Amino acid sequence: MRAFLAVVPPAEVVESVEAFLEPRRDALSGSGQWRWTRSEHVHLTLAFLPELEEWREEQLVEDGERWAERHTPVRLALAGAGAFPDPGSARVLWAAVEEHAPGTLAGWAKDLRALASHAGASVTGTRFSPHVTLARSVGRPRSAGHLLQALDTLRTPAWTADEVVLVASFLGQGPGGTPRYEVRHTWRL
Repeated sequence: MRAFLAVVPPAEVVESVEAFLEPRRDALSGSGQWRWTRSEHVHLTLAFLPELEEWREEQLVEDGERWAERHTPVRLALAGAGAFPDPGSARVLWAAVEEHAPGTLAGWAKDLRALASHAGASVTGTRFSPHVTLARSVGRPRSAGHLLQALDTLRTPAWTADEVVLVASFLGQGPGGTPRYEVRHTWRL
């Protein structure tokens, strides 16, 4: 199964993002050039697992429990915006993550990627950059400088990230051909 390990912001933070984006989406993005992240899909990926065989999931859950027992929550907020790979040729628009204990999420991502790999999951090796995806370009990369100027003023309330979730992602099974997400396990820190 396709899966990921993530921090999911609480409802009030997601509502804050939605309220911020609502007047900007249609005005700035042009018709059909960007596919905006649905509110129920807002998350901060720590490890992407393009292939996790279901029989390996139990080992990952057990290892994750031990990991969570050794870690404490961290305060986070979303503040500012950016684009991957760059604003002139953007495929992804994202909200920046502000950590009250800088480096914590990078450490979590490193640990969780190692745990997933040890459990036998395929893990992507891309460099970790804490962010929450706001939109993806439809088709080709697009110039996004004007969007980033409008999105850079995003600022959400701070929250305490006190759990990490394992989420299965089923491509094309959600509304409008979007993925359907299923939380498979939650680890409390």
